[in-house]
Amino acid sequence: MGISDVIPVPVCIDEEIEKWTIFGQPVTEVWFTTTEKIHEIIQMGPIKNIFNWGRKNSVYFLMQPMGCCGVEMFVFGAAPYDSDRFGCIPRNTPRQTDVMIISGYLTRKYLPVIKNLWENMPEPKWCIAIGECSISGGPFYDSYNIVQNTGDYFPIDVYIPGCPPRPEQFIEGLMNLQEKIKQRKDLRDY
Repeated sequence: MGISDVIPVPVCIDEEIEKWTIFGQPVTEVWFTTTEKIHEIIQMGPIKNIFNWGRKNSVYFLMQPMGCCGVEMFVFGAAPYDSDRFGCIPRNTPRQTDVMIISGYLTRKYLPVIKNLWENMPEPKWCIAIGECSISGGPFYDSYNIVQNTGDYFPIDVYIPGCPPRPEQFIEGLMNLQEKIKQRKDLRDY
């Protein structure tokens, strides 16, 4: 199928366009193709690198501070550390975020709510567990109402230990996540 079959153009232009290629495939196959073929072209080309660069430099995280790690999260977004300069901007709605930060303890009563927030986030999405409480239960390890391991309920990409961790550790965890996004080393295929 040539360009002239779809658009009225002179035959000489049609013959010239048939010589052009995109990533080794004829332009006509790319222009007049299915969605699956377009996704295949994106996966194999540098377009994927551009997407990952954009995702890496615009990490919007869901604000849901809990416990003492929540206070450190506020400091992380405040003037001395300024998470905005890393492209990490807090948002209050899951529909506009791509990173969930689970900071502090997670109670069994709050677990269905946070799962619902996770489900409302658009793909691709990532998750960071901050503090001993969210990683292993922390000082509430033997408590009946605290979730011991958030990794059982969410696909955690980066763990940031500490009780509570310093804002510098937040920045380091964010940079680790950005490197993971850039290198395509996250667990989900997007």
